[in-house]
Amino acid sequence: MNTEQIRNAYLKFFEERGHAVVSRAPLVLKDDPTTLFTGSGMQPMIPYLLGQPHPDGQRIVDSQTCLRAQDIDDIGDNRHTTFFEMLGNWSMGDYFKQQQIEWMFEFLSEVVELDVSKLYVTCYAGNEELGIAKDTEAAEVWRRLFDAKGLSSGEAEIGSEEAGYARGMQDGERIFYYDGSKNWWSRNGNEHNTPVGDPCGPDSEMFYDFGTEHDTSFGEYCHPNCDCGRFMEIGNNVFMAYKKVGEGKFEALERPNVDHGSGLERIAAAKLGNPDVFRISLMWPIIEKLQTLSGKKYESHTESMRVIADHLRAATFLAVDGCVPSNKEQGYVMRRLLRRAIRFSFDLGIEQNFLQEIVPVIADLYENDFPEVKSNRDTIITVLVKEEKAFRQTLRKGLLQFNRGILITGNINTETGETSSTAEEMNPTGTGEFFFKLYDTYGFPVELSLEEAYKQGIEVPADWREQFDARMEEQRNRSRTAGKGEFKGGLGGDTLQHRKYHTATHLLQSALREVIGPVFQQHGSNITEERLRFDFNFDRKVTREELDRAEELVNGWIAEDLPVSYKMYPTREALDMGAIGPFGERYDAEVKVYQMGEGDHIASLEICGGPHVDNTGILAEGGKKFKITKEESSSAGIRRIKAILV
Repeated sequence: MNTEQIRNAYLKFFEERGHAVVSRAPLVLKDDPTTLFTGSGMQPMIPYLLGQPHPDGQRIVDSQTCLRAQDIDDIGDNRHTTFFEMLGNWSMGDYFKQQQIEWMFEFLSEVVELDVSKLYVTCYAGNEELGIAKDTEAAEVWRRLFDAKGLSSGEAEIGSEEAGYARGMQDGERIFYYDGSKNWWSRNGNEHNTPVGDPCGPDSEMFYDFGTEHDTSFGEYCHPNCDCGRFMEIGNNVFMAYKKVGEGKFEALERPNVDHGSGLERIAAAKLGNPDVFRISLMWPIIEKLQTLSGKKYESHTESMRVIADHLRAATFLAVDGCVPSNKEQGYVMRRLLRRAIRFSFDLGIEQNFLQEIVPVIADLYENDFPEVKSNRDTIITVLVKEEKAFRQTLRKGLLQFNRGILITGNINTETGETSSTAEEMNPTGTGEFFFKLYDTYGFPVELSLEEAYKQGIEVPADWREQFDARMEEQRNRSRTAGKGEFKGGLGGDTLQHRKYHTATHLLQSALREVIGPVFQQHGSNITEERLRFDFNFDRKVTREELDRAEELVNGWIAEDLPVSYKMYPTREALDMGAIGPFGERYDAEVKVYQMGEGDHIASLEICGGPHVDNTGILAEGGKKFKITKEESSSAGIRRIKAILV
């Protein structure tokens, strides 16, 4: 049973048990400003777990794509990935512990046919201080299921993770009780950190024992929550049974919820009996392609191939969900993923463009089960390949200068012939200074400078960041001085002509959204007394026909002489009402929302600091019309439109 079959079997299994199958949420959640990416299967479900009725009913199942950018630096071992799928099922006040545990045991043992003798589970140990009972109910269900299979079902009182390393596990033990640091769910962690007013409760996690030798560097003895790699968590049943009503006070929920999440890649690894998740069917074809392109073997270049496979899979799905490489927020993470993958390709001897070979392999793996991958296939490839071509030149120049610095200043060991140096020796003034020079002059990202130093055994002084940040601040101050007098929103001044073009920019954005769809985000604007310039992410050239239609819409709104007004709103209310905000901009608690039009006829609704004209008809003074003069590429995945009133 391969990974794709496990995913589909899971969805079918719970659909047959009354669950509505829902589509995945995008990796970038437009209505959740608290996080860059969808990082867990339950994240899109939080409103429903907090009490809002789900439109598809009380029983829900899905396979949610997730991305955790904080794991980027951990990639290279056998189980961490930045991108992964969570198989999830939810009960919103319907079934509870017994059915959930029984169903998951049936799915793992009868459908996936895992070796359940290697399955171990954890339960909540309770908290006497807070009056929260030990979860013997969940443990009893597990005990009955294990007994029915003729397996041992001994219980072990562990407590904390540290206590587990000191105690270890005894023969026959299969059910382990941990405290709230490991087996309690809330949005903020353990019982004491649970926000007042939030639902919360114990959880019961499932671990697969791969039988690898324990690494004592993690602790003296192994146990299910050990990080040595012998045990891998493959699923977690969260039982939201309580509500925190005050500090140290919890009440039982009248209608408790179930939130289950299983790592698809990890279940697939368990099915293979191999803890290396990069050997599953959704990963191994990428590795095989890398072996073909490089002529190198996975066994000898394991870390590099794992990094490339993971990062390109993540970047592909970001592209599917409309993200493009940039220097802000989600786009920056996407760019970093791509750049790290390209950097590691040099370790494989791949110095030519290779994403055009790898990305189609990834698309092939997912397009049957995710229609959005198939429909966006050409766009995905175009966006990623374009970024690679732009970056490879930067990378070559940066690596050349980096290595030149080593050759000039390195110390040669006369016994071994090896060169050793510190980052300070590369530049008499300090890496931070050297790293800044590489970044400022050659566009070489600082994180790649750090990685290169690590790879070559170069010691980086502890104060490198202070030096780097100091130089960055100097540069920012120079930029502020040069741009003194500029206004927020890209305005170069506050004359009537500036206001006209600023108003026209809002109308242009609305027109483009109507003509080509709300598939883009603004990436900046620049307004002078002579013209406006508008940048936005889009995966292709805007056709002349589309530009003509946008012109027609803008001129129509100008001719209607629509009133232009603004009101102050709480930021969340402004976003909920549909106001557009420039991509990546941070807002205060309240924002100014400009509206062009009134009643049922609103041409533009946008968060903006202003200033604008009082009505759109002013743009037509002197018989002028709005005219798009140029549409071009600004950078990878970014289009630029210039327009005038003529």
